[in-house]
Amino acid sequence: MKEVENATPAVPQYGRREVALAFGAVLRNIRRERHVSQDRLGELCDFDRTYPSLMERGQRHPTLCMLLRLACALEVAPERLVIETVARLPKR
Repeated sequence: MKEVENATPAVPQYGRREVALAFGAVLRNIRRERHVSQDRLGELCDFDRTYPSLMERGQRHPTLCMLLRLACALEVAPERLVIETVARLPKR
C-alpha cells in the first residue's frame, strides 16, 4: 500500500522569544505612530503601567485577549498586529 503524503505544508517553527521580540517591535511602532505613551496604553488596556514596556522588550507574551485589547486601545485592526509581527520574523 502506498503511503499517503502529508498535504499540509511545513510551517516554520519560531521560539516564543523570537515571536515576542517581533511583536514588541510592532507594538512599539504602532504605539508611537498613534502618539500613545506606554503609561497611557497601560491605562487604556487596564494593564499595569509597566506591562507595555515589558511586551515591547519581548519579556512578556500577550494572550489573544490582550492582543484584542491592545488593538482596540490603539485603534487598529487586530490582524495588523499579527500580520506585521509575522512579517518581522526571519524567513525560513
